[in-house]
Amino acid sequence: MKSYRLSAISCQFVITLVAVTLIGCGGAPPDPVVEAVSTTGAAAPEPTRALPEAIAPDGRRLTLELALTRDEISQGLMFRNSLPDDRGMLFVFAEERTPSFWMKNTLIPLDMVFLSPGGTIVDVIHNALPCTKDPCPQYVAKAEALAVLEVAAGVTQSYGLEEGIQLKFERVPGFPRELAP
Repeated sequence: MKSYRLSAISCQFVITLVAVTLIGCGGAPPDPVVEAVSTTGAAAPEPTRALPEAIAPDGRRLTLELALTRDEISQGLMFRNSLPDDRGMLFVFAEERTPSFWMKNTLIPLDMVFLSPGGTIVDVIHNALPCTKDPCPQYVAKAEALAVLEVAAGVTQSYGLEEGIQLKFERVPGFPRELAP
């Protein structure tokens, strides 16, 4: 029986080929990566994945968590002790409806921004308070919406978010939706 030995270069080639093949079979392309650039020559921090964002008319940005599935929508921001002013959760529904929210198990007061399919604000509920006992009040939009943005109480006022304002969104799959002409 013959014995074959691979050189170190051959082994490195085989390992690289296997790694490239495995990475290439992943299916969808990877998420975009934001590269940190250092102007001082110091080692740059690790790159981070670009996150979904809502952009106010004045250019300020809110980094978003997305609630897209039934379970994510049901959980929402429950059991959170805080929510930074530059963060929010965007609930995107399969179709336009008159959404109703409650604050059961939500520990922080929130503002709720109801959005049309194109990203225009159709209603705002300010300072929805946590619910400590049943029955919890329902917060119902006064108009149909395709999405709801929840932010910490007071953020809508500080960002100037009110009915009729158009928000822009980046890296939010399926939202806003293009309106037929």
